[in-house]
Amino acid sequence: MNDEQFQLIQDLIQEMEKVVIGKRQVLEMTLTSMLAGGHVLFEDIPGVGKTMLVKTLAKTIQGRFARVQFTPDLQPSDISGVSIYNEQSGGFEFRPGPVFTTVLLADEINRTAPRTQAALLEAMSEGHITIDNHTYELDENFFVLATQNPIEYEGTFTLPEAQLDRFLFRLAIGYPSREDELTLMNGQQEKALAEVQPVMTTQQLTALKLLVDEVYVDDLVLRYALDLVRASREFPGVELGISPRGGIAFLKAARAYAMVQNRKYVKPEDLQTILPAVFSHRLILQGGLVSQRKMTEVLEGILQQVVVPIRKKS
Repeated sequence: MNDEQFQLIQDLIQEMEKVVIGKRQVLEMTLTSMLAGGHVLFEDIPGVGKTMLVKTLAKTIQGRFARVQFTPDLQPSDISGVSIYNEQSGGFEFRPGPVFTTVLLADEINRTAPRTQAALLEAMSEGHITIDNHTYELDENFFVLATQNPIEYEGTFTLPEAQLDRFLFRLAIGYPSREDELTLMNGQQEKALAEVQPVMTTQQLTALKLLVDEVYVDDLVLRYALDLVRASREFPGVELGISPRGGIAFLKAARAYAMVQNRKYVKPEDLQTILPAVFSHRLILQGGLVSQRKMTEVLEGILQQVVVPIRKKS
């Protein structure tokens, strides 16, 4: 990875910060997930800028943007598309759905039935869809940012653990600071979005994603990652810990995060930073529904329990 490619990543973040104000960490984590080939679940209250973030991201990478408002009556074909009979040609024609885009905002994904949720999550994991025995490839940079409200549960369909695992990160934007909110209230955000400039092409994004696996991971850091994963399975109060697939995703995300931080190697601090976003929606705690505070305590406990590796000087 050369300096020019590193600079592309920083330029993209800086351009997005013109619209998504005061949320650099969220932007870095979102970009990390995209570089790692993952998807993001935003569990957040309405009105904190999720849609603006997604629109800005699509514009900066010169990708297509689509949005789906999930409702109880939404059908799988509303997501993937449908084959329609054409009387003139005497055959069926495929009308692609909103998944045929670069960046997709799946708004309030937990408000639709499991069958429709599964249609989207299948597309996320497979990178293609099959309709009437025909397979259609999705955009090679297909990236989903789904949202769900952590407060309202009435009329919702909880995502099963196996489907939650399809999301690399679970993030929250949260409220802005006082000064940042004052800027937002001044009405500058929409104007800033209109003035956002493309930073990279989708081809350049593809090239960056191919470089993630080249980021160096020292054996000590690799073992530290594994120790954190295994500790999650044995920690008091945890019913189901991180799976081997989750561990692989954890390491891939760490490599991508190191790239976002302008480094060609992973540090233990990278694993510590991304751990809550990777672990929080994959862990199942004893006692069923638990508070975010309890989950935070468990995650902090795992980090404190596992010794950080230090290479001895020879």
